[in-house]
Amino acid sequence: MIKDEYLVSNKSNNSSGGMVPIQFLQQLMAELIGTYLLMFTGFTSIVVNLGKDNILTFPGVAILWGLDVMVMVYTVGHISGAHFNPAVTIAFATCKKFAWKRVPAYICAQLFASTLASGTVRLAFGGEHYQSVGTLPAGSNVQSLLLEFVITFYLMFAVSGVSTDERATPELAGIAVGATVTVNSLLAGPISGASMNPARSLGPAIVSNCYTGIWVYIVGPIAGALAGCWVYNIVRLKDKPPSTETVNRNSSFRMRARMISSL
Repeated sequence: MIKDEYLVSNKSNNSSGGMVPIQFLQQLMAELIGTYLLMFTGFTSIVVNLGKDNILTFPGVAILWGLDVMVMVYTVGHISGAHFNPAVTIAFATCKKFAWKRVPAYICAQLFASTLASGTVRLAFGGEHYQSVGTLPAGSNVQSLLLEFVITFYLMFAVSGVSTDERATPELAGIAVGATVTVNSLLAGPISGASMNPARSLGPAIVSNCYTGIWVYIVGPIAGALAGCWVYNIVRLKDKPPSTETVNRNSSFRMRARMISSL
């Protein structure tokens, strides 16, 4: 799911401030691979749990999602920023922490990775339990929409805290974000599926050609992420709002990378 808005800029090596193409391609590849592995592991845990008499249990699946997020944040966060989530990418862009011109490529990578992971799981395990990897409202659409908004707000508020504030402890970022995903999954999983991520819901929907209630998992997470990012910005304001030129060099998801500036 989850997370940071930072990329590597070659501004210091190029007077025009342009982006080295190979660097951006590497970042996109890291985002795609990270999202794929995150989704594949999560989807597989759901199918295995159902196919093996609840061997993992619901709490076990929720914990696995959180651990998976933590691992991927530490693995590729310093390369791509570890967004894994269109809602996170859009939210960071609206807060001027990610260049808008990079947003379409990131979202395409995330959606492609989720769809590919969904297809892989369906190919590996067949269709008997595959439908379960999608997200469907257990109650009303409005109830699930509200839950998705709140839990994604919670996620984005936490992500903003550990990734954009120099006062945060960067080494604990993956743990904090992974724990947030686990908590949200335990709370909202039985009702909305605890998506928090449009790509997470769209991938299985595309593969299974089932779009029931899909708008809930697009509108809810994006609105929640926008609110979470902006509210944290208000809470953390000091002398002036953060901008693309104000770089948190201790960011949890990039560690040493610089934030990309808008061209």
